This record gives sequence, structure tokens and C-alpha cells, in this order.
Amino acid sequence: MNDRAPSPALPPVVDRKTWQEARDALLAREKAHTHEGDAIAAARRRLPMVEIDAGIEVIGPDGPVTILDVFKGRRQLIAYFHAWWPGRPAAEQCPGCTFFNSQVRELSYIHSRDATYAVLCKGPYEQSVRYRDFLGLEMPWYSAEKTAPQLLEGRNWQVHHLVCYVRDGDRVFETYYTGGRGVEIMAPTHGLLDMTVYGRQEAWEDSPDGWPQPWYSDERPGEFQIDGRPIAQWARIEAGHSDDLTRP
Repeated sequence: MNDRAPSPALPPVVDRKTWQEARDALLAREKAHTHEGDAIAAARRRLPMVEIDAGIEVIGPDGPVTILDVFKGRRQLIAYFHAWWPGRPAAEQCPGCTFFNSQVRELSYIHSRDATYAVLCKGPYEQSVRYRDFLGLEMPWYSAEKTAPQLLEGRNWQVHHLVCYVRDGDRVFETYYTGGRGVEIMAPTHGLLDMTVYGRQEAWEDSPDGWPQPWYSDERPGEFQIDGRPIAQWARIEAGHSDDLTRP
């Protein structure tokens, strides 16, 4: 925003006591929301599970490995299925997957709970891992180009999914999966923006009249990109990192 830009609408100004009363009323709703989330998580832990073939292969840095190997010896596996657009340059790769995956950084806390986080990309390994490196990511990365339909049996394997597995010895079981807005759990950006007065500034949000909502509208159809690129790519470009996915 600059001095020439029109001032956006703002909430009404009240005294501190009035503000605190309104904040306390909202806090009661927030606490109920938190408790309901806890109850849903408890129900999630009680879901049944389905066995998958532990020998299903994906491609890693040393060639083919099994889905069992992806656990890295830990009891649980959290796998994000990253979409891939074959033959397209980095600038045209999935902006949504780039947005979500680029916010998964520190994995030590996940590891401390005997769980592994890994990406199973639907593109070829060599090209897609260059995309990971271009973004400056460090999580384990595999290609499920050939086996995504098998791993995501019965679902639209072409879109992104977040899938949780557990192993019992050498047997592997799928315990949970989500897609669509369910993967927002990966993006603290959304949660932080939801706390601000203007929210995500996306056209679908229920905001008061006059609130700025330029994102995900007819004027700006992509909420995860600016000037034709996924937003996370711009800092890497400006830092001099190459987005050439074809070079070794």
C-alpha cells in the first residue's frame, strides 16, 4: 500500500472495554472450535485402517525403493503427493503444491514422534527433485510417477493428497488421508492471515463490505502465484537460483 492508494475499509473504533467484551465473546467460540478439533482428532485416531502392499516402489536418490523404505525405520509416515505437470517449466508447476510444501521445513519435531515426512511426487524423479532443490527444500523426495494410482487407489490420484501410514513390522497400513482444503494444515500462513483483520483477502471469504479481497477473484484467479509464477519461486529467482529443471 502507498500514500496514493485508497484507504481500505476498517472496523469501527471503540473504547477498550467495549473491544474486550467483543473479544471475550469471540474467545468463547474459539475455545469451542479448539475443543471440537480435539474431538475430531480423537475420532481420527480411532479410524480403522487398510493394508497396502509394502512392496510398492517409488524412486528415490538411489533408485527404486519400497514404500516401507520411505518410513526410514520410523513407525509412521506422513506423505504429501505433490502434483506434477509433465513437460512444463518450473514457472508453470503446481502453485498450490508449491505453496503448501514450501512451508514444511523443520522436521525434527515430527521425527521426535517416531514419524517421517516425505514427498511422493507424481513427476519423474530427476526433474522433480531439481524443483525441490530450486525451492530450497530439504525433505525426503521420491517419485511416485508410476505408482501413484496404486497408492491412491479409488481416489483421483491426479490432485494433491496428504496421506498417513503406520507400519507393523514389515506390513504397511493407510490410516488417514485428506485433500483439497484439508491440506491447509501444512500452511501456517493461512492460520496467521486468518487472525488478521483482512484475513486471506480472497473473494470467497465472508468479510464486511469494503474489505480488500483482490485474491482468488476474476482479476487474480490464482491465489498462490504472482506475475505468472508460484509466489515462493520469486525469492529463489532473486537470490540467483536457477529454475532450469533440465540440467543435471
